[in-house]
Order: sequence, then structure tokens, then C-alpha cells
Amino acid sequence: MLTVNIGPLALAVPHVLLLGSLLLATLSGWWVGRRSACNPERQLFRLLLVALLVARLAFVIVYFEHYRGAWWRLIDIRDGGFIAWPGVLAALALGASWCWRERALRKPLGIALAVGVASWGLGSLAWHSFEQGTRLPNMALRDSQGRPVALEAYVGQPLVINLWATWCPPCRREMPVLAEAQARERDTLFLFVNQGEGAGEINRFLQAMDLGLENVLLDGGGRLGQHVGSRALPTTLFYDAEGRQVGSHLGELSHASLARALAKLKEDAQ
Repeated sequence: MLTVNIGPLALAVPHVLLLGSLLLATLSGWWVGRRSACNPERQLFRLLLVALLVARLAFVIVYFEHYRGAWWRLIDIRDGGFIAWPGVLAALALGASWCWRERALRKPLGIALAVGVASWGLGSLAWHSFEQGTRLPNMALRDSQGRPVALEAYVGQPLVINLWATWCPPCRREMPVLAEAQARERDTLFLFVNQGEGAGEINRFLQAMDLGLENVLLDGGGRLGQHVGSRALPTTLFYDAEGRQVGSHLGELSHASLARALAKLKEDAQ
């Protein structure tokens, strides 16, 4: 399962873990500080903002070369470009300084931080372990000529599977990024699995985009997205050479976020 659906809204599991941890931290701080009328809710939200800002800044610094010529993308967080641990350390350091200076905050804020970080860390570890135990589905799709293709036939090299549709604006925006990576990363196989559309519509779109994509597959019933538990597009899945899922990305990929995902994929391959 990659998404949690609330009505028409699909949330990525890591986002749900973050929101759930914030809720637990807020409730813990309120409960501990209720007798002294010291609720650290405001401080917790500020610490979350600091953590996100530092995590984004760390990501931009590491992958700065991918932002040259497109400076506005520095603040475009839709690509999910964050490095978590610098943000967590910054929030803990700031929270510790507040606890040191304000005696009334020490217990409620300290416990709230401990609960929030612990729940987020354990949840993220469990999610990572779940992903590591997920295998490439044993499923047959069709190529652009209508011929059946088994996904298992692609096991043997690192694999990137992009779930997309022509009507999806983020899919259209990220397609040139993926096309460029497909042409450059020849040791990694890219599959573009369209969800729920016909061959004629897909071919017209690809001809208009003129991207020269290889390995475009058709999944007319959207079975692959249902199987991996994602109702959001675009969704990109990363598998090692043994067919084990090592990562996923919901939403639009930028050059920087794709570079990070491919680097992790290569690390796992080694």
C-alpha cells in the first residue's frame, strides 16, 4: 500500500506517518502540560516548520547542480525533495534550547518531542521494511502493439516503473525528466505503464510530445496501480535486479529527486 485514501484525496504513506506523529506529539504535550496550563502545541508546529525548511535546504545543497537555470524549483516542494535527518537534528536542537530557557516547557515539550520523533522514526522504519519485502508483481501487461508482456521478464537489472496517464498534468511535466534519464542511464531499465487508456490515445500523446520513450506498456484496467496500492498519479516504483522494491515516489519527479532515487537504487545494487 503506497497511499491512504480519504474520499477523493490520496495521501502518501510517509505523509500520513508525519501527520500521525505530529498528532501524537501534540496530544502528548497537551496531556502532560494540562495541569500547569502549558500546552506546547505552538512550539511543536514551529519545530515542524523548521525541520521541513532545513530538510529542504539540505536537499537543495546536495543536489544544487540540478537547479541551475531553474531557480524557481528551489521552492517547488512538490518533487518531495527533502533529506530528513538534518531537519530532525535542527528541530531537536531548537526544541532543547527552548526547554533549557523555559522551565515550564521542559516536561510537556520534551515528552512531546520524544513521542513525535520516536513514532515517526519507528513508523518510517516499519514502512521501509515493508517496501523491502515487496516484490515485482507477477502480472502480464501489453506493449504498444498489443502483445502480452510479463513484468517478470524484466527481472535481472535495476528497474524503474512509472505509472502515468495522458490526462495527468504532473505526469506530463515529469515525462521529459524521465525520458532524459532513460537515454542517459543505460544500465537501468525504465518502463512507462499507462493506466487505463487505449493505444491510440497514448500513441497520439507520445507523438505530440516527441520524447522518444522506450518500453511503453498498457494497463487498460489500472491493475498494476491497484496491486501496489496506489491510486495517485504519477507513481514511480524502483526495483533492484532481483525484483525487490527498494523505493517509491508519489507525485511529480524533478531532475533532483529522480537523481536521488537513482543513486539509492544503485547503492542497493552494489
